[in-house]
Amino acid sequence: MADRRVPEKLSPDERAELLSSLEGWSLETDRDAIRKVFVFKTFNQAWGFMNRVALVAEKMGHHPEWFNVYNKVDIVLTTHDCDGLSSLDVELAKKMNLFASKV
Repeated sequence: MADRRVPEKLSPDERAELLSSLEGWSLETDRDAIRKVFVFKTFNQAWGFMNRVALVAEKMGHHPEWFNVYNKVDIVLTTHDCDGLSSLDVELAKKMNLFASKV
C-alpha cells in the first residue's frame, strides 16, 4: 500500500484566491471549513447529486460532511488530516457546483 500524502492547509493567499472562485460557498464561523446548502426540485435529484459526489469523493479519498432532508443537501468541507481547509476541499466544492448545475 502506497503512503498517502497529507494535504497542506491553505495559506492566507491561497485561501483568498481559491475561495473567491467558489460560488455559493461560505466560511464557517466556528471552524476552518466551508459550507453550502444545495436545494433541488425533488428528493430524487438530491439523492442523484449525492450519489455522483460520493463516487468522486471516494476516488479522491476525501469525504464531505453532509446532511440530507428531502430536496436539500447541507454540505461542510474541511480536511481533517490538516485540521482545516486544503486544496482538496476547493477541488471537491468545484465538482459539486458543476454536478449541481447539471441537475
